[in-house]
Amino acid sequence: MRHARGAATTALAAAVVLVLALAGCGAERPGPGGGTNTDAGHGTGTGTGSGPVGAETLCPSSMPGYGAPPAETPSASRAPHSSLTPLPLSTGLPARDGVRVTGLYALPQRQSQDCEPARVSVDFTVTNHEKTAMSYTITLGLRTDSRGAADTVTQTVPAVGPGRTVKGTVVTGELSAPASAVTDVSVLKVRGVPADEAPSGSGPCPASGVRLSPDRGDAAMGLRVLTLYLENCGKGAYRLDGRPELRVLDPGHAPVPGVQVVPGDRIATGTGADGAPRPLVLRPGERAYTVLVWRDTTEAGAPVDAPYVRVWPRPGARPVTLTPELDLGTTGRLGVGPWKKDPGR
Repeated sequence: MRHARGAATTALAAAVVLVLALAGCGAERPGPGGGTNTDAGHGTGTGTGSGPVGAETLCPSSMPGYGAPPAETPSASRAPHSSLTPLPLSTGLPARDGVRVTGLYALPQRQSQDCEPARVSVDFTVTNHEKTAMSYTITLGLRTDSRGAADTVTQTVPAVGPGRTVKGTVVTGELSAPASAVTDVSVLKVRGVPADEAPSGSGPCPASGVRLSPDRGDAAMGLRVLTLYLENCGKGAYRLDGRPELRVLDPGHAPVPGVQVVPGDRIATGTGADGAPRPLVLRPGERAYTVLVWRDTTEAGAPVDAPYVRVWPRPGARPVTLTPELDLGTTGRLGVGPWKKDPGR
């Protein structure tokens, strides 16, 4: 019996030592001497041991691990300029479609979150040369080497008055390279729609009493599918019958000639764009949807690429201009399904 108790005591002591060793290993983090705090945000540091430091060591479970989506989406919120590190920016950068980059900064890493991804802040101006207020969606490319833009970031600037120039700022999410490696910024794409025709999925209810907004879309094997949602945010019933009216527009907002808008089942079946139109009545808070479908099939002839689609939910309704970036190939056809009530709302 005494021998059994001694063995048990020895086993317990060994287990305690093992637990303490594991706890100490998990609690100890490489300090500045190991070079990991400087590079923690980039995933390149190594610890004081013989092997590389894993992501679980650099980023405890309470912080986002490497490869995870950025904790913050691009936004216009950031630290004051006095706390930012200016990065080199080519002088005399040309404006593109009214947008000019004016500043590039590295955001400081928070001392309490040394695993925070590397991020930068970009200042820009946008000038509205149109005769009506416009809402802009701006895509910027961040160049990190001679191969060109390695990361992109998008920012929306709502309701810029005609002839006005406004300042904007966008903060990136996690970058694919250290912030110090960003060498320049370029304006990749600018899309503008009339402010009173901008899509709205949330916020105050428009004067029309309905909100119209698209989903992210789906593309597979050359078939494109985009769902549009219409929500009755007003106080009365909203009636729909048939399909919405569509007009495909070029970058200058002019109608694209030769494009045919056809029933969705003429493009493909099983996409949600098929079925016979039926009258619908949306009560306040209810939602309907319609599906756009097209193919990026390229044969003989010039392909049709059009960024905008103007949508009238029903005859006489106020239009909404979307930016689905249509790539119709050489088919020149866009399918649209009938309005259907959303069963989830």
